[in-house]
Amino acid sequence: MSPRFSRRSVVHSTKGMVASTQPLASAIGARVLDQGGNAAMAGIAVAAALNLLEPHQTGVGGDMFALFYDAKTKKVEGLNGSGRSPKALTVDYLRKHGVEGPRIPLTSPHTITVPGAVGGWCDIYERWGNKKLTMAEILEPVAQLAEEGAPISEVSAKLWKDHGPKLLKTDSAGADLLVKDDSAETGYRAPYAGEVFKNPGLAAVLREIGAKGRDGFYKGWVADSILEILQKRGSLMTREDLENHTSSFVEPIAIEIKDNIKLWELPPNGSGLVAIIAVGVIKALDRQGKISLEGLKLNSAEYLHVAVEALKFAFREADEYVSDPDHHDVSLEELLSETKYDELANRFDTSKIHPNYDDNVINPIHKSDTVYFAITDRWGNACSFIISIFDGFGSSTVPAGTGFCLQNRGLNFNLTEGTRNCLAGGKRPYHTIIPAMVTKGDDLWACYGVMGGFMQPQGHVQVLLNMINFGLDPQQALDAPRFCLSAGKGIDFGKGTHGPCSKHETVVNLEETIDPEVVETLKNLGHTVNVVSGEDAWALFGRGQVIRQDENGVYHAGSDPRGDGQAVPILL
Repeated sequence: MSPRFSRRSVVHSTKGMVASTQPLASAIGARVLDQGGNAAMAGIAVAAALNLLEPHQTGVGGDMFALFYDAKTKKVEGLNGSGRSPKALTVDYLRKHGVEGPRIPLTSPHTITVPGAVGGWCDIYERWGNKKLTMAEILEPVAQLAEEGAPISEVSAKLWKDHGPKLLKTDSAGADLLVKDDSAETGYRAPYAGEVFKNPGLAAVLREIGAKGRDGFYKGWVADSILEILQKRGSLMTREDLENHTSSFVEPIAIEIKDNIKLWELPPNGSGLVAIIAVGVIKALDRQGKISLEGLKLNSAEYLHVAVEALKFAFREADEYVSDPDHHDVSLEELLSETKYDELANRFDTSKIHPNYDDNVINPIHKSDTVYFAITDRWGNACSFIISIFDGFGSSTVPAGTGFCLQNRGLNFNLTEGTRNCLAGGKRPYHTIIPAMVTKGDDLWACYGVMGGFMQPQGHVQVLLNMINFGLDPQQALDAPRFCLSAGKGIDFGKGTHGPCSKHETVVNLEETIDPEVVETLKNLGHTVNVVSGEDAWALFGRGQVIRQDENGVYHAGSDPRGDGQAVPILL
């Protein structure tokens, strides 16, 4: 294995950039840009390619969200491409069928929500795409690669191996995503690093989408295959649930960090407001004189204490707000205000952790089964794009002949009636996947994100401060060691989601290169600290991509060393 914190150079370009977790996917996106497509259209191609290269993380069976910076209007717009629970699924139904806990069980078919990704692709194409290529032309190179086979990268192969055994436990076509090998214990295994993997089923699905658009997925033979396996597994999803799926174009939320630099995130049912609140609390601490933001040093005990506590406050406050706005009136004006930030900052103590938060922390049970990528083009547009099937191989349910897994995003519902994120029919759950964008004035400043379950807002805050507060370039900002909050001992309170307020005891996971003296200082402040090393860190601390734009219009990109990724510059 290569060193996880090896120093890579920043990649530069004046014509555009694609930064993703897989070099082949970045190359496919670059090809779309070379052919005249814009950042939004290249995003569709990259998303499709990652379905082939990282099927344990992502695919057409999942959901997606995106932010788009339009260089002509100088506006940031958002798309919520998440799917809903089956219309007939209710808490009462689950209780009558033996579900007793605060969440839908991990292996239940009722965790499967309508896949929103393909609907999102089609909406992106129509609204943000420049139409220089047809959808079929965008997807055909990926379909050809799926037919002919692609070599699998190192980290992807490792995670494929970790999650692969689940594919044989759902009585679906999971073996289609494994390599037949008589010497393997089950007769099947994950592909090795460098081994060529073919997925003809996925090729057929992509061509169907290319020819028929959303109807090629939510109707026809693909929908038939989805419904066949879901009904076999006992799901309540119907043809109407699939056909009635819609995406939502939304107005992003933002906070000014300093000097007219703004962080942009998507509103609920995504959890981007966690990052917004955390930044707001840190600014309030500086404004109140409790800390000197400019005086903080990267990954010092003082900085980590501030960032950890701010994120804990943010997760708790956001918990009941991250829900489907179509089912609940989610007004964010009071939550995203200086008054609220000051109130939260008043709880901060420089000498110890806040005692009320020992049992109000996130639980990253689903760590990094998502892909994020960033794209910019020659016209100055940018697309911040994230797509996921949630758990490793999602629900492990593979419809026959399709070569993709259906997601299990319903795990993020709770079953506590009266809470905003409680399961209901036709409802979108709390979503962890969040893209980010940064502007300076009206100009693009950065297109970035850090994938990985509940790590995502934590990663957004850390990478952002690495660049703005500590002066790191995009690659250095991603290379730097990170922390990740997780839940320790205790029971699941059944509120919000698996994240905020789910269990007792905060655990602050730190990457192994954090100074040991800092670790001891954090312990003395009351933090429960866990130092994570080796391959375990790949999943826990997320994998990010960053594209920065300077005042001269030059793009500067970095790709996270915790993954297989690469930033690819556009030449023409």
